[in-house]
Amino acid sequence: MNELSVKNNFSLKGFNSFGLDSRALAFVSVKKEADLFALPELLDKYPRHLFLGGGSNVLLPAFFDGLVIEIDIQKFDYKESHNDVLISIGAGYNWHQLVADTVERGWGGIQNLALIPGKVGAAPIQNIGAYGTELKDVFVCLKAFFPKEGIFRCFNNEECRFGYRDSIFKNELKGKFIISEIWLRLTKSNHLIDYSYYALADYMKKKGIFKPGVKDVFEAVIFIRQSKLPDPAIIGNAGSFFKNPVVSERLFQELKSKHPGIVSFPSGQKGLIKIPAAWLIDRSGFKGKNIGQAGCYEKQPLVLINRGEARPEEIVALGGQIQKVVKEKFGILLHPEVNIIQPENYEGMIEI
Repeated sequence: MNELSVKNNFSLKGFNSFGLDSRALAFVSVKKEADLFALPELLDKYPRHLFLGGGSNVLLPAFFDGLVIEIDIQKFDYKESHNDVLISIGAGYNWHQLVADTVERGWGGIQNLALIPGKVGAAPIQNIGAYGTELKDVFVCLKAFFPKEGIFRCFNNEECRFGYRDSIFKNELKGKFIISEIWLRLTKSNHLIDYSYYALADYMKKKGIFKPGVKDVFEAVIFIRQSKLPDPAIIGNAGSFFKNPVVSERLFQELKSKHPGIVSFPSGQKGLIKIPAAWLIDRSGFKGKNIGQAGCYEKQPLVLINRGEARPEEIVALGGQIQKVVKEKFGILLHPEVNIIQPENYEGMIEI
């Protein structure tokens, strides 16, 4: 059996995009699938454990009293047919690098998902999405390891129960699995090009691009994201802290009568409207506001940032204040998109 090297009192500062000075009781890195079979014995020793990918969508506690397992399985294979290509990717592969690699080869399907931070293994858990595209649109299946049973299981698209930033892995199977590999089906020609979002359409118009291709959309998404989102390497953040709320048409019309300038997007679900959480947060007066070293980013209030030495409880407190004021002003509860680890640590915890 493969043995894994366990490191004690390990700093996680370089393993979370918030840049929080978090530490773990113990840490281990999984580099290949075969290493996963050594985990059951370790998990018996450390009942409290956390599977960590890129650390781009988590809020870690100051100290995690257990074992942190980094999934760093690197793999990229593909099989081409006449019209499309089936790719298999290891869970440790950087997501944006995957998008860049596929665009460079002329393949279509995930170009709208450029610059989403994190690793491939986290993508199905969140059903990541941006600018009209979601992972489920190209997802075929995945392989996951269940340490308690010591077995692998495969899940197809339907079995993953994808929803808006949601899947079975955030619910019934939370904490019970490790994704090792995923398969996506991309197009080689006749690509579905979606640039219907205003920011994308405006970019194409200004560039004089009337029939954009895969690379045009890829470059547009990068330009737009870089113009409004902070680079985690410079300003610690986990991207969108809250999900965009989906409300009934009736509630939306009520809100519109009180707030004529309210912004909305189609939700893709009959009778439901999506409202940008950033608009709600901005109109609630939080843009640029701070609690300690935690702040609400000036260019995009949906992003909470670490202004230098923020503590986890400061970020939670700011998130909780945002929830409270938005609920009072608009009657809408914002739900965190970021995975808050050990929520029981915090007083006045945000509602999840």
